[in-house]
Amino acid sequence: MSQNVSNSFARRITQLLIKQWWLLCLSLMFFTRIPVPKSTPYSEHLMNHANRYFPLVGFLIALFLSAIYLTFCVILPLNVSVILLVIASLLLTGAFHEDGLADMADGIGGGTTIEQRLVIMKDSRIGTYGTVTLVLSLLLKYTLLLTLANQQLLIPSLILAYTLSRALAASLIFNTTYVVDSAVSKSKPLANRQSLSELIIVVVSGGLALLVLVNEPWFLTLATAIVLVLVVFRTLFRRWLIKRLGGFTGDCLGAAQQMSELLIYLTIVAVSQHYVNNTLLSINGGIL
Repeated sequence: MSQNVSNSFARRITQLLIKQWWLLCLSLMFFTRIPVPKSTPYSEHLMNHANRYFPLVGFLIALFLSAIYLTFCVILPLNVSVILLVIASLLLTGAFHEDGLADMADGIGGGTTIEQRLVIMKDSRIGTYGTVTLVLSLLLKYTLLLTLANQQLLIPSLILAYTLSRALAASLIFNTTYVVDSAVSKSKPLANRQSLSELIIVVVSGGLALLVLVNEPWFLTLATAIVLVLVVFRTLFRRWLIKRLGGFTGDCLGAAQQMSELLIYLTIVAVSQHYVNNTLLSINGGIL
């Protein structure tokens, strides 16, 4: 009897682990160009539960990009290494989130009604609003990453931003209406519902990424600042989406990821610079 119970428990654990592996593979397949086993099963049910691994996918991408960046730094100047890092990121993800940012900018910038905005966002062509938004976003990202590289903070910042920004984007699924038919959305059929347990997994796994900077003397200030910035951003962005579109689309999730990633870099730069300035003032004050 006990042997049967033990075997049954072992089978359940094995099945659970296999399912989680499938969900992770589906997330990788959906958001990156990283190859996954061809035997990975696909179903709408599995895809709808894969959002719990958004932050982990961001973490894995960041690790891969960190290795690429360190390799570049051995043979190339810092600024060249950073721009190649940005290019590598675009290639690795297929510019998936950047495409969403551009489409959202075109739709909301070019449409006057909800229906017009949604139709424009479905168009595969990029317009003026999308082009300007994408160019400025990439320029800002390069500038911030170069600043972080000069401060020896690029790799932990990359890990933090790639993980936490995807957690924020995924959290929008929980309490925001999905407004586009899954047949035409880039989020098909992954981003239309999320359970409370999946939300908790997303938030906790995203929050754990803050620990990559735990050894910095300004860690508590940074952690508090990032949490406040992202909570305010999520609240305002969600309200803005509801007002402009009635809810979210797959493009909006991509835009949320890109915008929150930039906000995280900006916050790290601001907090670290503030600490450096205060340190210099203290030193100068002591000398005087």
